[in-house]
Order: sequence, then structure tokens, then C-alpha cells
Amino acid sequence: MVAGSARSGRPGPGQAADVVIPGAGPSGNPGARPTVKLREADPDDPPRYAPEWLELREPADAAARAHDLLDPLRIRLANLPGKSGGVVIHDLGCGTGSMGRWLAPCLDGAQHWILHDRDPYLLHFAAVASPRSAADGSRVTVETRRGDVARLTADALHGASLVTASALLDVLTREEIDALAAACAGAGCPALLTLSVAGRVELTPSHPLDSEIAQAFNDHQRRDGLLGPDAVTAATEAFSEHGATVRLHPSPWRLGPEQAALTEQWLRGWVGAAVEQHPDLRAHADAYLAERLAACAAGQLRVTVHHTDLLALNRPAGGAS
Repeated sequence: MVAGSARSGRPGPGQAADVVIPGAGPSGNPGARPTVKLREADPDDPPRYAPEWLELREPADAAARAHDLLDPLRIRLANLPGKSGGVVIHDLGCGTGSMGRWLAPCLDGAQHWILHDRDPYLLHFAAVASPRSAADGSRVTVETRRGDVARLTADALHGASLVTASALLDVLTREEIDALAAACAGAGCPALLTLSVAGRVELTPSHPLDSEIAQAFNDHQRRDGLLGPDAVTAATEAFSEHGATVRLHPSPWRLGPEQAALTEQWLRGWVGAAVEQHPDLRAHADAYLAERLAACAAGQLRVTVHHTDLLALNRPAGGAS
């Protein structure tokens, strides 16, 4: 996939009009990981997420994230030592910056956001579109860092008040989650990691093929050593082993007629990944997808895509409680 089509999300020459926006489904490259690049990569590699996909899902993400985790986070941030001048927040795999647009206005006090992503186009978008004020009107500032978020260490997070990410854990390996937990623990900062896939999807009305597609999709999520729907369990274990108190809360997408455009792209990506994983499904999947898309267009389909938000409260650096 060339960078131009990945950025536009629109069909290029010879592409079908029903092309899946990059990020909504398989990348088209065998073995490629449809995510921000977490390891050393050619800087000319095409991005895995189109901004159109991130923009399309942003309202559903904002509605789904667990507000119940904000109060314990606010209490921890208020009690962190040496933070009278404001907090420093690292946003990993920030994409277009939707996490900052959701979270910054929920927190009081001055904030400095450090946005991490491998795609300079997305970083620029995130910086330009970032909020400028906190809940109490305090100033919010940003800087961007292009690079490999899987290589973060406690030293790289020195001075951090919070690490946050959205839809990241499920595209990590167990070793990478262990490294992330160790870095946060070493820096003594909490982590708010939202919208990790839970491996469960509910479609109304139901269809006999739903469970088979869902299982194939989950298998696709676990390819190449990625954790997919097992990520939250692995992260809970990893952060707990480093002494963190971990809180979990469901954060499902609830998609109805008002979210038809998102539901359509999600359906195409969901079924496409399932067929890529189990090609024998194709004989029935095409008709299944057509039926589901018709119901979506008619406003007759509702989908719940289950996710989980995780808050890990590490012991502050220096041994404070």
C-alpha cells in the first residue's frame, strides 16, 4: 500500500470503491502489523493508520472510555511529589491526538503533553489539534517525539506524571508489555491505557456466522506473537508484578444508526481480518458482509464492540505513597 492511499483513505487507481480505510482492517501486506510501528522501521514505510479512520472512530472512543477511572487518577496526580508546576503526560502511539483531546479537558492544572508516534503527518495533526486549556483553564502545552515507543525506558520517562495510550496494548507482545510496565514502575508514574480489545462482539440482530467470524478475528489479532484480546490480562499481571495497583473498567463501543459510517468500516475490517486468517471462510463471508452492510445502511444493525480500560497506579518514585 503506497503512502498516498494510506493517508487519503480513498480508493486509488484500480482500487475498489469499498476499500477499507487503513487501520480499519488488514494492511494488505502478509505479516504486516496494522498499527503504529513499534520497532525499528524504515522511515519511508507507509503509515498503518489513515487519519480518516482515526477521525471516524474518535467520537465512539470518547464515548466509550471509562470515566470511572478518572477520579482515582486525579487523586494520584494531585498527590504526586514535585508536581506543583503541572504534570507531564506521555501519550504513546498518539495518532491524531484523540486521547489528549479527551483527557486534557478532564484534568485540572497545567499540563505538558509529549506525543509519541512514528508518523510525522499524524504527529503534526495531533500537535495542531491539541487542546490548549485544562478543566480549570490552566495552560496545556505539547511537544512531539517521533520514534519507537516499545523502546521506552524509565530514563526516557524521567519526570513523567502519567503515561497514556489508546488502542495500544492489544498490538504489543508480552515482552513489550513487560517492558512498558517496567518503565512506568521505574519512573514512578501511573498509566492509563484505554480501549484494548476484549475479544467479544455482539451484533443485533444476530447471525449464525457471528461467532465464527469473531473467533477468526481474535486469531488474527494474536498473529506474530501479539496479544490481541489477551493483552489486558497480560498487562494486569505485568503491572501488578511491579507493585502497581491495577483497576479495570469496560469501555465498549455501542454502535447504532448514528454511527453507520464507523460501523461500515469496522464491519469491512472485522470480516476482512477474519477471512485473511481463515481463508476457508470466504465462501460464506462475502454474503454475510453484504447482508450486514445492508442492515447497517438501513439503520437496522446495532453492534457492541467490547474493550477494557486499565489504570495502573504505580508507587511514586522516591517511595512516596
